[in-house]
Amino acid sequence: MQINLLIKAAAALLLAAAQPASASAAPIAGPVHLAGTAIIIGGALKYDNDVVWKRIVDAAGGPGARFAVFATAAAKPERSAAQIVAALNAQGARAEAIPVAPRWDGVDLQANLNDAALLAKVAGAQGVFFSGGAQELIVDTLQPSGEPTAMLKAIWSVFNRGGVVAGTSAGAAIMSTTMFRDAQDALQVMKGDLRRGKEIDRGLGFTGPHLFVDQHFLKRGRIGRMLPLMQAEGYKLGLGVEENSAALLRGDEMEVLGAKGVMLVDLAQASTDPGLAGFNLRNAQLSYLESGDRHNFTSGLTTVSAQKLAGHLIDQKAAGFQPFFSNQPFILDILGDTAIVNAMSHLLDSPHAELLGLAFNGRSQGSDNRPDLGFEFRLHKGEGSRGWFSAAAGGENYTVLRLRLDVLPVVIKRPFYTPLNGSR
Repeated sequence: MQINLLIKAAAALLLAAAQPASASAAPIAGPVHLAGTAIIIGGALKYDNDVVWKRIVDAAGGPGARFAVFATAAAKPERSAAQIVAALNAQGARAEAIPVAPRWDGVDLQANLNDAALLAKVAGAQGVFFSGGAQELIVDTLQPSGEPTAMLKAIWSVFNRGGVVAGTSAGAAIMSTTMFRDAQDALQVMKGDLRRGKEIDRGLGFTGPHLFVDQHFLKRGRIGRMLPLMQAEGYKLGLGVEENSAALLRGDEMEVLGAKGVMLVDLAQASTDPGLAGFNLRNAQLSYLESGDRHNFTSGLTTVSAQKLAGHLIDQKAAGFQPFFSNQPFILDILGDTAIVNAMSHLLDSPHAELLGLAFNGRSQGSDNRPDLGFEFRLHKGEGSRGWFSAAAGGENYTVLRLRLDVLPVVIKRPFYTPLNGSR
């Protein structure tokens, strides 16, 4: 009898472990279902990152898969294309550079865009890879004035029959229907610099009309520019990919690959106050997924990696919850390098209900006539906020699900500080 009870208990534990990690939480859903495979790389992809390079080739059919490499965005396209071709071929691909780039020396760009032999090579490939550089060069070359060239149609034919379109940095920026064209200062975007043809432009749209994509996301604090664009353009779902990391999207599934992770931004329940004189947002939902984590856009469920499941569950509602952090820091530069995800991890693994941060630089530059304008970021816990921690990879690795974010415009009084007791 006792043995039977033990068997039943073990079976129940196995069944529970097999359930999606977020099955009890409200889903992050979105109408995303791709015809082909989009592999979005956050930039700074190292050539020894075999996990990402191999998955790119495997997704296109494995060794022998033909790839067309476009270094259209690159400052030195011949060199960039050669490096990418070598990295793909090292994983067994048959990659070839397509000389379609405005900065490619000695190339007739318009002739190559319509060259029958090149078009046939691209259309017959199993995968297409876009390099980094300046994303405006990609859209201006392949989609001038919003109209697709014959070369872009050939690329779409690869994707529509189930092939791979991969891109790093600039090659990732063009994946959604709208992209950042030239918006290096995230805080300026929050202050209102969001002009079509200047800061933003039309992308190529491989991720469909409902998912916005940005890259170099944590390193460059780009949560600050993603939120205003999503609000202005009506996106409910955003994907920010970190450097040397990738999101592999196939059908309605996403898998995270590489060194770090991705941020999922959900504005389905978010609201704004039009009476406030500045960008503001309430009840955005943020989730941070790391390598090995998966997300289904139809069900909205996130399944964490086996490594995280073997680690430590962080759930304030769980019996015996013991937070690692006890302090409640104020983040002075929430748009700093990895600051937003560090704040999310800290809040989740603490007993506190909220954590505050500030986005502010105090400089008057360009069209900015409001140097005293800043933004308060209020991260707080809500229904379904939980996560996992693992030190198995040698660092402090968190997966964080469903924290809430409010953004409020604030006026920063200056000087920020004065000398103590009048000393200088």
